[in-house]
Amino acid sequence: MSNFTELTQAFINLDEEKVYGLVQKKIAAGEDPVGIIKECNEGMTEIGKLFEQNEYFLSELIMSGEIFKSIMAKLEPMLGDVQQENEPSKGTVVIGTVKEDIHDIGKDIVVSMLRGTGYEVVDLGVDVPADKFVAAAKETGAKLVGLSCLLNFTFPELKKVVDELDAAGLRDTVKVAIGGAPCNEEVRKFAGADYYAKDAAAAVSICKEIYQ
Repeated sequence: MSNFTELTQAFINLDEEKVYGLVQKKIAAGEDPVGIIKECNEGMTEIGKLFEQNEYFLSELIMSGEIFKSIMAKLEPMLGDVQQENEPSKGTVVIGTVKEDIHDIGKDIVVSMLRGTGYEVVDLGVDVPADKFVAAAKETGAKLVGLSCLLNFTFPELKKVVDELDAAGLRDTVKVAIGGAPCNEEVRKFAGADYYAKDAAAAVSICKEIYQ
């Protein structure tokens, strides 16, 4: 028997209609939006585990991210500063797809998973130059910069971001993780990054390690 709430279980099951119905009922009943988000967060975390166990696949991750985005669109206007005051984030992550690459599906899944598990994410978008990653790391004080890359000819851009973080004196305090279909441990070594995240669940695990 599951210990999950009805909403969390519906989220895990990717029962979109039921999830939206339950969220709407909770909103109408005046429930705390932070509590609603927590229930969905638990669903996101469990989906990450199912993905790691090869019980869920990329399509389920994409769908869970879309459901989570839709729920947040409903709840964000109700939050104001309440969430920040009552539920401080576990840590800040800067993420983006490197320069000359405009793919965002993988990045967006990671962003949704990280936000869904309690991290504040600064999403720089796609085709992001190295200096923008450096500026965001400085401004936010993030301990992790995530670089997404789906085109192998942009591997030098991964290295450029790492090198520019080093030149800015940030490499002692900022870790770098890379991810994307063509990436692997060899690419990580070439770029000089600290971590290679093979999927969104791995990205969450890296954040837990850094912000433990």
